[in-house]
Amino acid sequence: MKSRVILLAVLAIVALAGVAPLAADPVVHRGIDAFTTVANGETFYDFARDPIPAGFFCKSSKPFKGRVALKGLPLATGAPGQLGGRDTVIERLDDAVFDATGTATTRIQFKALSLVSMEPIRTGCGAFHVYVSLADTQRVTNMQIFRTQEAGGTFFAPLAVNARMSFIPVRATKGARKLELTGSFTFPATSKPWSFAAGAEAKRIGSVMVDTNGDLVPDTRVAGTSNFAPGWTPGESDRTPLDKACFQCEPASCHTDAATGKQHCTGPVRVCQPAVCP
Repeated sequence: MKSRVILLAVLAIVALAGVAPLAADPVVHRGIDAFTTVANGETFYDFARDPIPAGFFCKSSKPFKGRVALKGLPLATGAPGQLGGRDTVIERLDDAVFDATGTATTRIQFKALSLVSMEPIRTGCGAFHVYVSLADTQRVTNMQIFRTQEAGGTFFAPLAVNARMSFIPVRATKGARKLELTGSFTFPATSKPWSFAAGAEAKRIGSVMVDTNGDLVPDTRVAGTSNFAPGWTPGESDRTPLDKACFQCEPASCHTDAATGKQHCTGPVRVCQPAVCP
Protein backbone atom coordinates (compact mmCIF):
# COMPACT_ATOMS: atom_id res chain seq x y z
CA MET A 1 0.00 0.00 0.00
CA LYS A 2 2.83 2.36 0.94
CA SER A 3 4.63 1.74 -2.37
CA ARG A 4 1.41 2.46 -4.25
CA VAL A 5 1.05 5.83 -2.50
CA ILE A 6 4.65 6.73 -3.36
CA LEU A 7 4.10 5.73 -6.99
CA LEU A 8 0.94 7.87 -7.23
CA ALA A 9 2.80 10.85 -5.75
CA VAL A 10 5.64 10.48 -8.28
CA LEU A 11 3.15 10.24 -11.15
CA ALA A 12 1.39 13.38 -9.95
CA ILE A 13 4.68 15.31 -9.86
CA VAL A 14 5.58 14.13 -13.36
CA ALA A 15 2.13 15.12 -14.64
CA LEU A 16 2.41 18.59 -13.15
CA ALA A 17 5.86 19.04 -14.64
CA GLY A 18 4.53 18.03 -18.03
CA VAL A 19 1.87 20.74 -18.07
CA ALA A 20 3.89 23.50 -16.40
CA PRO A 21 2.94 26.87 -17.90
CA LEU A 22 5.34 29.29 -19.54
CA ALA A 23 5.31 31.18 -16.25
CA ALA A 24 7.82 28.64 -14.91
CA ASP A 25 10.43 29.96 -17.36
CA PRO A 26 13.29 31.78 -15.52
CA VAL A 27 14.12 33.79 -18.65
CA VAL A 28 12.33 36.39 -20.77
CA HIS A 29 13.69 35.47 -24.17
CA ARG A 30 14.85 38.06 -26.67
CA GLY A 31 12.35 38.98 -29.35
CA ILE A 32 10.06 41.68 -30.70
CA ASP A 33 6.92 43.26 -29.34
CA ALA A 34 4.54 44.53 -32.03
CA PHE A 35 1.74 47.04 -31.42
CA THR A 36 -1.27 48.68 -33.07
CA THR A 37 -1.84 52.45 -32.94
CA VAL A 38 -5.60 52.88 -33.05
CA ALA A 39 -7.36 55.93 -34.51
CA ASN A 40 -8.73 57.36 -31.26
CA GLY A 41 -6.87 60.71 -31.09
CA GLU A 42 -4.63 59.61 -28.21
CA THR A 43 -1.48 59.50 -30.33
CA PHE A 44 -0.25 62.94 -31.33
CA TYR A 45 2.65 65.29 -31.99
CA ASP A 46 1.97 68.77 -30.62
CA PHE A 47 3.93 71.67 -32.15
CA ALA A 48 2.71 74.28 -29.62
CA ARG A 49 6.04 74.36 -27.74
CA ASP A 50 8.30 74.02 -30.77
CA PRO A 51 6.48 75.30 -33.91
CA ILE A 52 7.36 74.38 -37.48
CA PRO A 53 9.11 77.58 -38.63
CA ALA A 54 7.67 80.14 -41.01
CA GLY A 55 8.44 79.44 -44.66
CA PHE A 56 8.60 75.66 -44.22
CA PHE A 57 5.55 74.75 -46.31
CA CYS A 58 6.05 77.61 -48.81
CA LYS A 59 7.60 81.08 -48.73
CA SER A 60 4.50 82.64 -47.23
CA SER A 61 3.64 79.96 -44.64
CA LYS A 62 3.33 81.02 -41.02
CA PRO A 63 4.72 79.04 -38.06
CA PHE A 64 2.66 75.90 -37.52
CA LYS A 65 1.67 75.43 -33.87
CA GLY A 66 -1.04 72.79 -34.22
CA ARG A 67 -1.42 69.26 -32.95
CA VAL A 68 -1.18 66.37 -35.43
CA ALA A 69 -3.33 63.40 -34.40
CA LEU A 70 -1.89 60.13 -35.72
CA LYS A 71 -3.03 56.57 -36.38
CA GLY A 72 -1.26 53.40 -37.43
CA LEU A 73 -0.47 52.53 -41.03
CA PRO A 74 0.22 48.75 -41.19
CA LEU A 75 3.88 47.98 -41.68
CA ALA A 76 5.04 46.44 -44.95
CA THR A 77 6.44 42.96 -44.28
CA GLY A 78 8.14 40.29 -46.36
CA ALA A 79 5.10 38.04 -46.06
CA PRO A 80 1.98 40.23 -46.39
CA GLY A 81 0.05 40.46 -43.14
CA GLN A 82 2.73 38.72 -41.10
CA LEU A 83 2.38 41.28 -38.29
CA GLY A 84 -1.41 41.32 -38.44
CA GLY A 85 -1.66 44.99 -39.39
CA ARG A 86 0.55 46.26 -36.57
CA ASP A 87 2.51 49.47 -37.08
CA THR A 88 5.09 49.61 -34.26
CA VAL A 89 7.90 47.16 -33.49
CA ILE A 90 10.28 47.25 -30.53
CA GLU A 91 12.97 44.60 -30.09
CA ARG A 92 14.32 43.20 -26.83
CA LEU A 93 17.91 42.55 -27.81
CA ASP A 94 19.00 40.12 -25.06
CA ASP A 95 17.65 37.23 -23.05
CA ALA A 96 16.68 38.63 -19.63
CA VAL A 97 17.52 36.20 -16.82
CA PHE A 98 15.83 36.72 -13.46
CA ASP A 99 18.09 36.91 -10.42
CA ALA A 100 17.24 35.87 -6.86
CA THR A 101 15.25 39.09 -6.35
CA GLY A 102 13.10 38.51 -9.44
CA THR A 103 14.82 41.27 -11.47
CA ALA A 104 16.07 40.94 -15.05
CA THR A 105 17.54 43.42 -17.53
CA THR A 106 17.62 43.64 -21.31
CA ARG A 107 18.34 46.27 -23.95
CA ILE A 108 15.54 47.54 -26.19
CA GLN A 109 15.53 49.37 -29.51
CA PHE A 110 12.85 50.78 -31.82
CA LYS A 111 12.85 48.74 -35.03
CA ALA A 112 9.89 50.00 -37.07
CA LEU A 113 7.22 52.71 -36.93
CA SER A 114 4.50 53.56 -39.43
CA LEU A 115 1.98 56.30 -38.59
CA VAL A 116 -0.15 58.69 -40.65
CA SER A 117 -2.18 61.74 -39.71
CA MET A 118 -5.84 61.02 -39.00
CA GLU A 119 -6.69 63.91 -41.30
CA PRO A 120 -4.61 66.37 -43.35
CA ILE A 121 -3.20 69.42 -41.59
CA ARG A 122 -4.26 72.81 -42.97
CA THR A 123 -1.71 75.50 -43.79
CA GLY A 124 -1.68 78.71 -45.81
CA CYS A 125 0.04 76.69 -48.52
CA GLY A 126 -2.59 73.97 -48.75
CA ALA A 127 -3.34 70.73 -46.93
CA PHE A 128 -0.77 68.03 -46.17
CA HIS A 129 -0.88 64.38 -45.16
CA VAL A 130 1.69 63.65 -42.44
CA TYR A 131 3.60 60.36 -42.29
CA VAL A 132 5.87 59.29 -39.41
CA SER A 133 8.62 56.67 -39.65
CA LEU A 134 11.99 56.03 -38.04
CA ALA A 135 15.04 58.05 -39.05
CA ASP A 136 18.63 56.79 -39.03
CA THR A 137 20.01 54.41 -36.40
CA GLN A 138 17.86 54.10 -33.31
CA ARG A 139 19.28 54.55 -29.82
CA VAL A 140 19.35 51.67 -27.36
CA THR A 141 17.91 51.94 -23.84
CA ASN A 142 17.67 49.51 -20.92
CA MET A 143 14.55 47.72 -19.74
CA GLN A 144 14.22 46.41 -16.20
CA ILE A 145 11.77 43.55 -15.76
CA PHE A 146 10.41 42.70 -12.32
CA ARG A 147 8.76 39.36 -11.68
CA THR A 148 6.34 39.98 -8.83
CA GLN A 149 4.41 36.72 -9.19
CA GLU A 150 4.63 33.42 -11.03
CA ALA A 151 2.76 34.66 -14.09
CA GLY A 152 4.53 38.01 -14.58
CA GLY A 153 4.98 41.42 -13.00
CA THR A 154 5.98 44.91 -14.09
CA PHE A 155 8.62 46.45 -16.32
CA PHE A 156 10.25 49.85 -16.52
CA ALA A 157 11.95 51.27 -19.62
CA PRO A 158 12.55 54.64 -21.30
CA LEU A 159 11.83 54.52 -25.04
CA ALA A 160 14.19 56.42 -27.34
CA VAL A 161 12.93 57.51 -30.77
CA ASN A 162 14.66 59.11 -33.75
CA ALA A 163 11.71 59.97 -35.98
CA ARG A 164 11.10 61.36 -39.46
CA MET A 165 7.94 63.31 -40.27
CA SER A 166 7.12 63.64 -43.97
CA PHE A 167 4.56 66.12 -45.32
CA ILE A 168 2.84 65.12 -48.57
CA PRO A 169 0.54 67.66 -50.31
CA VAL A 170 -3.04 66.49 -50.67
CA ARG A 171 -2.95 68.07 -54.12
CA ALA A 172 0.45 67.37 -55.58
CA THR A 173 1.93 70.08 -57.79
CA LYS A 174 4.71 69.80 -60.33
CA GLY A 175 8.10 70.57 -58.82
CA ALA A 176 6.86 70.39 -55.22
CA ARG A 177 9.63 70.18 -52.63
CA LYS A 178 10.11 67.14 -50.43
CA LEU A 179 9.17 68.32 -46.95
CA GLU A 180 10.61 66.46 -43.97
CA LEU A 181 11.42 67.10 -40.34
CA THR A 182 13.48 64.84 -38.06
CA GLY A 183 13.53 64.79 -34.31
CA SER A 184 15.09 62.85 -31.46
CA PHE A 185 13.34 62.41 -28.12
CA THR A 186 12.85 59.88 -25.33
CA PHE A 187 9.61 58.84 -23.69
CA PRO A 188 10.26 58.65 -19.93
CA ALA A 189 10.00 55.26 -18.28
CA THR A 190 6.81 54.40 -16.39
CA SER A 191 5.83 51.18 -14.66
CA LYS A 192 3.77 48.87 -16.88
CA PRO A 193 2.47 45.32 -16.38
CA TRP A 194 3.62 42.23 -18.25
CA SER A 195 2.61 38.60 -18.36
CA PHE A 196 4.21 35.45 -19.64
CA ALA A 197 2.64 34.83 -23.04
CA ALA A 198 -0.26 32.39 -22.87
CA GLY A 199 -3.29 31.33 -24.88
CA ALA A 200 -3.36 32.43 -28.51
CA GLU A 201 -0.53 34.87 -27.74
CA ALA A 202 1.75 31.85 -27.36
CA LYS A 203 1.29 31.19 -31.10
CA ARG A 204 4.28 33.31 -31.85
CA ILE A 205 5.26 35.30 -34.91
CA GLY A 206 8.49 34.06 -36.46
CA SER A 207 11.30 36.31 -37.66
CA VAL A 208 10.02 38.84 -40.17
CA MET A 209 11.32 41.21 -42.85
CA VAL A 210 9.94 44.65 -42.06
CA ASP A 211 10.04 48.17 -43.49
CA THR A 212 12.18 50.23 -41.08
CA ASN A 213 12.48 53.54 -42.97
CA GLY A 214 8.96 54.26 -44.21
CA ASP A 215 9.48 53.59 -47.93
CA LEU A 216 6.98 50.68 -47.89
CA VAL A 217 9.73 48.19 -48.83
CA PRO A 218 10.66 45.50 -46.24
CA ASP A 219 14.39 45.94 -45.67
CA THR A 220 15.43 44.45 -42.32
CA ARG A 221 14.88 41.07 -40.70
CA VAL A 222 13.97 41.21 -37.02
CA ALA A 223 13.48 38.47 -34.45
CA GLY A 224 10.07 36.98 -33.83
CA THR A 225 7.94 37.33 -30.71
CA SER A 226 8.82 35.39 -27.55
CA ASN A 227 7.35 34.52 -24.15
CA PHE A 228 6.87 38.15 -23.03
CA ALA A 229 3.46 39.86 -23.28
CA PRO A 230 3.80 43.59 -22.46
CA GLY A 231 0.80 45.51 -21.15
CA TRP A 232 -1.06 42.43 -19.96
CA THR A 233 -1.84 41.99 -16.25
CA PRO A 234 -0.07 38.81 -15.04
CA GLY A 235 -2.17 35.78 -15.89
CA GLU A 236 -4.17 37.56 -18.60
CA SER A 237 -3.95 36.63 -22.26
CA ASP A 238 -5.61 37.50 -25.53
CA ARG A 239 -8.19 34.79 -24.82
CA THR A 240 -9.41 36.51 -21.66
CA PRO A 241 -13.03 37.31 -22.55
CA LEU A 242 -14.45 40.80 -22.32
CA ASP A 243 -17.93 39.33 -22.47
CA LYS A 244 -19.55 36.19 -23.87
CA ALA A 245 -18.65 36.94 -27.48
CA CYS A 246 -15.66 39.32 -27.51
CA PHE A 247 -11.96 39.15 -26.68
CA GLN A 248 -9.23 41.71 -26.17
CA CYS A 249 -6.35 41.07 -28.57
CA GLU A 250 -4.08 43.89 -27.42
CA PRO A 251 -4.26 45.93 -24.21
CA ALA A 252 -4.11 49.72 -24.11
CA SER A 253 -0.77 51.33 -23.29
CA CYS A 254 0.59 54.88 -23.62
CA HIS A 255 4.03 56.51 -23.68
CA THR A 256 3.89 60.23 -22.93
CA ASP A 257 6.44 63.03 -23.01
CA ALA A 258 4.40 65.84 -21.47
CA ALA A 259 7.34 68.24 -21.54
CA THR A 260 7.47 68.26 -25.35
CA GLY A 261 3.84 67.45 -26.24
CA LYS A 262 4.26 63.96 -27.69
CA GLN A 263 2.21 60.85 -26.96
CA HIS A 264 2.05 57.41 -28.53
CA CYS A 265 -0.75 55.08 -27.45
CA THR A 266 -1.35 51.54 -28.68
CA GLY A 267 -4.45 49.39 -28.26
CA PRO A 268 -6.94 48.46 -27.19
CA VAL A 269 -7.66 46.02 -30.01
CA ARG A 270 -10.76 43.86 -29.62
CA VAL A 271 -12.54 41.30 -31.78
CA CYS A 272 -15.85 39.51 -31.49
CA GLN A 273 -16.61 36.00 -32.60
CA PRO A 274 -16.25 34.54 -35.14
CA ALA A 275 -13.26 36.84 -35.78
CA VAL A 276 -9.92 35.89 -34.21
CA CYS A 277 -7.06 38.00 -32.92
CA PRO A 278 -4.53 38.85 -35.66
